[in-house]
Amino acid sequence: MDLTLNAEELAFRDEVRTFLEAKLDPVVADKVARSESISKDEILAWQVALFEQGWIVPNWPVEHGGTGWSVMQRYIFDEECAAAGAPQTISFGFSMIGPVLIAFGSDAQKDRYLPKIRSSEDWWCQGFSEPGSGSDLASLRTKAELDGDEWVINGQKTWTTLAQHANMMFCLCRTDPDAKPQMGISMFVFPMDLPGITVRPIKTIDGGSEINDVFLDNVRIPADSLVGEINKGWSYAKYLLSNERFGIARVPQSKYQLRQLKNIAGIQISDDAPLLQDQDFRTKVADVELELKALEITNLRVMLDARLDGTPNPLSSMLKIKGSEVQQRISELMMEALGPYGLAFQPNAGDSQSNTPVVGPEFAPMLTPKYFNNRKISIYGGTNEIQRNIMTKAILGL
Repeated sequence: MDLTLNAEELAFRDEVRTFLEAKLDPVVADKVARSESISKDEILAWQVALFEQGWIVPNWPVEHGGTGWSVMQRYIFDEECAAAGAPQTISFGFSMIGPVLIAFGSDAQKDRYLPKIRSSEDWWCQGFSEPGSGSDLASLRTKAELDGDEWVINGQKTWTTLAQHANMMFCLCRTDPDAKPQMGISMFVFPMDLPGITVRPIKTIDGGSEINDVFLDNVRIPADSLVGEINKGWSYAKYLLSNERFGIARVPQSKYQLRQLKNIAGIQISDDAPLLQDQDFRTKVADVELELKALEITNLRVMLDARLDGTPNPLSSMLKIKGSEVQQRISELMMEALGPYGLAFQPNAGDSQSNTPVVGPEFAPMLTPKYFNNRKISIYGGTNEIQRNIMTKAILGL
């Protein structure tokens, strides 16, 4: 695959770089470089800047606000944003429920929700996983029952990322308890401030609390909150998850992290020489770089085969597996480069807003939490074991 940019693509790259220089807050870019947490307000400001430029949903059809970019333009945009240290946009609206509503939603739902997704006026969360129903999502027990012109929802969702910030949820519920598990599920969209909704944070191993339990107790929503047809939610969820898994590959972000790894290994000393000169460590870095290059090419192939007709692409499972493995491997090598300093848990040290002294190199405090946080990547969006089953059936026909 030829990745050489032509004159038009080079001009587009320059346009993106000019935009980034003008609109990306250097304080936020520095936080990204240091693996610090980015606040909701900081992410929102970046998303609004992209919206005002008309670049917030490049994956959407032009008639719904998309850019009409070519695959190479999208590739260039993602590469330049990652290289500049731009924070990742929150995918729940732009890459997950937005495409589902475009493919399956009613005209009224598209008119009501899509503009607010693009402008970031609405901040979405995903109500899929439940206690005991994560990888086996079809076993979910949250139920929705029709009562006149309203649905009444009861149940619990868990691992709900950023629910503490969200004002909207897309949610899977069981609407036919007598049907086969996959056939009795429907998808709904509703506000998070309704009576009966309780959000409780879950503390994670890295010291953060980005995930939550969400309790739904006799939550009443209008009948038109149903997305598409009743009992078709499993099909919509598969399409949504294929989009999520595509995003989990995070090739540009991994290339950025790989550069950071090389910088760290060039600073850290081992046997009186930079660690990057150690043959064994150089081999490990070269191995992950080769894996990343193969992933990059495969990612472009899948982008060329982008599907907007509502059918899931099984190749997204391949991207999810390899992308998560590459991200985890890079963070493992960063920890190896840190040596004993990686053992220290310093949640506040090194933060730009903290005066707590750092034990070890200045970048050490942020790398250990990142390593712990990256353990989840091979689990969310469907575990890598489940993705291998999907590929076995959908690609190999076994």
